[in-house]
Amino acid sequence: MVGTWEHIDDAACRRFQGSLELVGQRWSSGILLALARGATRFSEVLELVPGLSGRLLTARLKQLTDADLITRSVIPTTPVQVRYELTERGRELMEALQALVSWGARWESERASATALSGS
Repeated sequence: MVGTWEHIDDAACRRFQGSLELVGQRWSSGILLALARGATRFSEVLELVPGLSGRLLTARLKQLTDADLITRSVIPTTPVQVRYELTERGRELMEALQALVSWGARWESERASATALSGS
């Protein structure tokens, strides 16, 4: 197993760590998931991510836009409409995160089963 990871150098490790810190920041993954599920408006994202405040959503949307994971489009209507969507990079990230979601579900399920069997 050790040989599998030998090709990862320090620079790759730093990039990986940066990616994890961005996605692992509180609310970021929930926002990305809301957008992946079709939300496009600020209010829709806020509704799909329970507990998220408008102030934090504003900050995270800015960070995710700066990271080129989402785009922000202003539609010149009255009132002005703002829409968000995943970029190609964001969609690719969501595909990569699917494996992590599946891993978490599998191990959580096994842990719950083990806990139920032990009576704890």
